[in-house]
Amino acid sequence: MPGIDPMENFLGIGGQTFSSDIQEAKSEWALAPEELQLRQREESLFSSDEAAITHAPQTRPLALAPDAPTKLSAYVALTKPDVSFLVLMTTAAGFYMGIRGPMPWLHMIHVVFGTMLIAAGTAALNHYIERESDRYMRRTSSRPLPTGLLSPAEALRFGLGLSLAGAIDLYFVSGCVACLLGVFTSLSYLFAYTPLKKQTVWATFIGAVPGAIPPMIGWTAATGKLDAGAWLLFAILFFWQFPHFHAISWMYREDYARAGILMLPVIDKDGSRTFRQIVFYAAGLLAVSLLPAVMGFAGVLYFFGALVTCTASLQVCLWAASAKTNSRAKWLMHATVLHIPILLGLMMYDKLPR
Repeated sequence: MPGIDPMENFLGIGGQTFSSDIQEAKSEWALAPEELQLRQREESLFSSDEAAITHAPQTRPLALAPDAPTKLSAYVALTKPDVSFLVLMTTAAGFYMGIRGPMPWLHMIHVVFGTMLIAAGTAALNHYIERESDRYMRRTSSRPLPTGLLSPAEALRFGLGLSLAGAIDLYFVSGCVACLLGVFTSLSYLFAYTPLKKQTVWATFIGAVPGAIPPMIGWTAATGKLDAGAWLLFAILFFWQFPHFHAISWMYREDYARAGILMLPVIDKDGSRTFRQIVFYAAGLLAVSLLPAVMGFAGVLYFFGALVTCTASLQVCLWAASAKTNSRAKWLMHATVLHIPILLGLMMYDKLPR
């Protein structure tokens, strides 16, 4: 619903294109016997004939299966509900932290709803843009477009409609600044992050920018301005994304290699650079998470709560980095999913009048 600063040498990220590394990665995965068998099965499943894919329901009658997805569920899947929920949660937290005085619940609901519409529309348009790549990845091959349950035109119309509706809602309910932030989030995700995923590992860094904007939308909708509080929320979510998404990309690095998507683990065979970044950004998250209390936006309760939760998250990152296994990366992913609502919840609870 994340170029790089001068520390790139320490982080191990280059700004150049790694096309040769992709080819090398693809060849390496292909040499494994089990991967060769998997590719053979995929080749039989995903025909190179695009017409056959577009009309997949005619050759594979999904509607006859007892648990077959419906059109409605396919449209819901286009919105990436898990990502949209994160957007909803962080936007609401930003609005709550920015508001002063009595809580205007109806206003907050409108802001969250408009932001969620933009996020859902952007997700649907991302499905449309990446429909070819999705065919070659196990984790995305069952999406509505690769299976043919929805046509590309249907996804395009759906995504454009949601995005436009969300932008209009934000403009009339929350003003120009919040609307522009929402539109920028969508455009930068679709036209910067998405195409760069096949060109450079910088894409993750760039994609973290639109990923961190939703709480800023909530804050500016509540305050009418883009001030220090909005940027603090942005920084927290920005740093949080790297341990989360690097853990996911490490788990699915073979999938990304098959699709030609240049996530860092695709070229970082031993994981040293990937997990060095995970630890670095987790440490950065610990530092920036304390700033709301230091700068007076939160109190002592939040300070010590953030210190404990962020230290625990950093420990999980170090534990995962010590072995670099898929199992530990999965634990890290789950830990990050729990971390952000706990951190924002502490911030919101600390603001409650007592």
